[in-house]
Amino acid sequence: MRKLLITLGVIALVMPMAANAGARNDILTQLNVLAKASDSTFTGFDAARGKKLFSTKFGKGKPETPSCTTCHSTSPTNAGETRAGKVIDPIAVSKTPERFSDPKKVEKWFRRNCKSVLGRECTATEKGDFITYMISK
Repeated sequence: MRKLLITLGVIALVMPMAANAGARNDILTQLNVLAKASDSTFTGFDAARGKKLFSTKFGKGKPETPSCTTCHSTSPTNAGETRAGKVIDPIAVSKTPERFSDPKKVEKWFRRNCKSVLGRECTATEKGDFITYMISK
């Protein structure tokens, strides 16, 4: 009986993670299609480019948000904080497994945050690189 309860507990923990991973993979697949359509030399997403996007101070968007790290902290595994003082869960998938699994939320936050940090919307390649980096963390 104890083994059965442990097994059911493990399944209960793994199932949501698997569902999130499937949804996240669907988002990455769509971004991959868009990236290839806009750049014939595109060969795949790159976590190193995603890390650079996350940590670079661009200074092209709003002066109070020069980089992603302004609100998300310098480590994706740490909690961040909005300018209003609200806590932001870690952006790393290892710490917040539901991250990047809801297509509407992904688009909403990329649209808002890219305009704030970069002064423009992110490309499909930038989004895919960023998500790939956050999956690796």
